[in-house]
Amino acid sequence: MTTSTPEQTIADARERIDVLDDRIIGLIQERVAVSAVVQETRIASGGRRVHLSRENEILGRYRDALGRPGTSLAMTLLELSRGRI
Repeated sequence: MTTSTPEQTIADARERIDVLDDRIIGLIQERVAVSAVVQETRIASGGRRVHLSRENEILGRYRDALGRPGTSLAMTLLELSRGRI
């Protein structure tokens, strides 16, 4: 039976966090690219750049899943995806 030291446990957990952060960043970049397609298509067909009811759906989904901080996270994702309004 091997026991790890607190330092090793922390180092292992931090390594796992770094891997997760890399995946999250990649997913955010993918989300931004998909959002750009939606915006370009909407604008090209005469629509508006921002669809507020859709953004409210997204805000609600994040708030429901993560609590109030989820709203801030969703706002950041929306800003990254569509820019400031």
